[in-house]
Amino acid sequence: MHFKLIIALVEESKTDLVLEAARQAGATGSTVINHARGEGVEVSKTFFGLTLETQRDMLLMLVEEHLSRSILEKVAKVAEFDQQAGSGIAFQIDVEDAVGVAHQVEKLSHVVEDEI
Repeated sequence: MHFKLIIALVEESKTDLVLEAARQAGATGSTVINHARGEGVEVSKTFFGLTLETQRDMLLMLVEEHLSRSILEKVAKVAEFDQQAGSGIAFQIDVEDAVGVAHQVEKLSHVVEDEI
């Protein structure tokens, strides 16, 4: 079984919605890193030296490759990435190898067989 790593940077207020949507689309778990900070095309505004930006969470989801695109699209829809500039970003990268995923493989083998 092959995996992809989906990395999503989302507004803190949307983290729970995105995680629930990803789970419904086939993700079996995630890791959340709170209070990430970043910059896009527009430079962040400051007020007397304090940055005025919303906090972001970094979501890491190791998912089966056949389910990855639908999970990625669901995350983008729920997080409203394309509706508002600066709302976040998500992308996927190939995972060459992974250990500690035996329970995921066991659970996903039936799901993936149905998808293929």
